[in-house]
Amino acid sequence: MAQLEAREVPLHKVFCSDYDFRIPDYQRPYAWQTEQAQQLLADLEEALFRGDGEPYFLGSLVLVKDSRAAEADVIDGQQRLTTLTILLAVLRDLAQQPDVVTNLVAMIAEPGNTVLGLQAKPRLTLRPRDAAFFHQHIQTAGSISTLLALNPHNLKTDAQRAVQANARVLHTALSSWTDERRLALCKLMGVQTFLVAVSTPDLDSAHRIFSVMNSRGLDLSPADIFKAQIIGEIDEDLSETYARRWEDAEESLGREDFSDLFLHIRMIFSQERARQELLKEFQTQVLAHYKGGRAREFVDEVLVPYAEASAVIRDKTYAAGDGSEQVNLWFRRLLQLDNNDWWPAALWALRNHGDDPLWLGSFLRRLERLAASMFIRRVYTTPRVLRFAELLKELTHDAGLDAPSLQLTEGERTDTLSRLDGDVYYELRTRRYILLRLDELVAENDVVTTYDAPRITVEHVLPQNPGPTSQWRADFTTDERARWTHRLANLVLLSRTKNSQVQNLDFTVKKERYLKRGVVTFPLTTQVLGQDTWTPEHLQKRQTELLGLLAEEWRL
Repeated sequence: MAQLEAREVPLHKVFCSDYDFRIPDYQRPYAWQTEQAQQLLADLEEALFRGDGEPYFLGSLVLVKDSRAAEADVIDGQQRLTTLTILLAVLRDLAQQPDVVTNLVAMIAEPGNTVLGLQAKPRLTLRPRDAAFFHQHIQTAGSISTLLALNPHNLKTDAQRAVQANARVLHTALSSWTDERRLALCKLMGVQTFLVAVSTPDLDSAHRIFSVMNSRGLDLSPADIFKAQIIGEIDEDLSETYARRWEDAEESLGREDFSDLFLHIRMIFSQERARQELLKEFQTQVLAHYKGGRAREFVDEVLVPYAEASAVIRDKTYAAGDGSEQVNLWFRRLLQLDNNDWWPAALWALRNHGDDPLWLGSFLRRLERLAASMFIRRVYTTPRVLRFAELLKELTHDAGLDAPSLQLTEGERTDTLSRLDGDVYYELRTRRYILLRLDELVAENDVVTTYDAPRITVEHVLPQNPGPTSQWRADFTTDERARWTHRLANLVLLSRTKNSQVQNLDFTVKKERYLKRGVVTFPLTTQVLGQDTWTPEHLQKRQTELLGLLAEEWRL
């Protein structure tokens, strides 16, 4: 059986000659977005602020590695290793002290040692398609400024664009720090920050380890431990009844959603961002209120009502008279976002105003506006969670629909509108949401369609790469194509994947052979089918109209 090793490794030993990390070609490309990069820095900054000297764990690596050699194929941990390398490179190029620069250079790339037989090479080698780019623009000293000056549209892969975007947000953040504070961060990362490296010389064994580490629902969860504590405090003659109520709530949500419910309940009670693991914080922030014979009260007044509310949100099954349909539409829109940080506020509203569909609909409309704006502006996790935590505080103090945190500032409105007026197609995580919301707004008679298509894609009308003799090149100058190709006015929704053979055809042919056949009932796309021509003038008018609809809907 392959020998397994697992140990805690400080970052200065991760980025040293003990490891020669390589990303196998079969792994997916680097894909972390700016939100994850900003969150990584925020977590490190918080550990730095605490200053308690406690070890800070960044997660785990799963490697195929012989204990006698440095070569290590990364099975799990690529995203974290790549982002840490970008962060070290930004710190390297911002550092003022020559010895600090030298130390960071050595963490990023092996300088070579003739005596030890070590060749000069990067500590981390990405997949072949991106390895040279990463070496040139990240792992080479002084390269960050050149990287940030590149036009992202000219980069060859999404991974390269992600590297540049993350380098930019980290550079922007760290440029405002003093050199002393950046040095303190370097020391924290080098000595006090750890990864758990799990390695085996056998590839099959490494994949099994990865599967076990990422499996869910098999191990004892915090919810199981809380159940044992709560049910254990209930008198024996009632404990079976309450255990059944608990299990019914879990079964109604499913194990994963039920586990998430405890995160939401913790937020509702604490109204602050989590700083420790749930197992610790839930005890002090929630269960501490139900000591001394109040265990049944927790089940009756907290667990079961919030589980029922959570099922209503997830399944969009709110029913309380006139206005219920609109409430469920707001749930549907919110559920299309890529995070559930809004969920505790929605649970609170449903629990406290569930009998008033008009109030609830008004609140959810404002909540979706706030959540969508932060989504579009790519506000990362920490400030997003802090905003919703502050909202919960205001709601519990009867701020209601006028809660300050529920409003958008002038700067937030301006930034949201600016991003909507940019190259939306490149915003991979937000473009579908924006276009689906627009599709609702252009629908006649305010009819909102729920699409059953298994795949909804965002496509161009004016193609990205029209042929040299195409009519598109006659109708659009090079500058006009650069201006309009990726903006809202030129984008449509289809219910099928791209067809590379027809997507570059001229407009009239493309409508018949590509767009029309790819439509379910998208009003946004139907508008395009009604046009005889597709010109810069038409796009300008359409852009103004579509932006106007979103600005009115979100009060921008």
